[in-house]
Amino acid sequence: MKTFKMLSFGVVDDQEVINYPMKDGIIINQENSHRSWVLEMLMDLDYQETFLKMMNHGDIYDVKVVISYPENEPAPFEVAIYGVKVIGDQISVLMKGTLKRARREYAETLLSELLEDGLEGDQLLERFEKDMRTRPALRKDEAKSS
Repeated sequence: MKTFKMLSFGVVDDQEVINYPMKDGIIINQENSHRSWVLEMLMDLDYQETFLKMMNHGDIYDVKVVISYPENEPAPFEVAIYGVKVIGDQISVLMKGTLKRARREYAETLLSELLEDGLEGDQLLERFEKDMRTRPALRKDEAKSS
């Protein structure tokens, strides 16, 4: 097994990523035949109801997780929520799932799409920097999910 620090967590909802502020997080690659991962995050108690509802629905959620370094591109996972526990004034959210697919280079794909849109010079640079921070869904990804 390999363990990594989880830096950010977002749930994909209709091509939009809803980011949830975390206090701390860990992600474990179980390195088994099922390619299973375990994700656990600590967050404010305010989110208890949200994650309990998600857990009780029993759905599989598409999520984006930044692992180890803030400049890493978000890794796409499919997860189910297995537990929501109160720990003091925080909650622990336990999830299990799989990595959706091999990650592609977000920056290269974003740059390619911005060039296709005809952006250049300062306009290209400003938009590229903004989108690298906000990580909007790429057309390439939207086409695959349609």
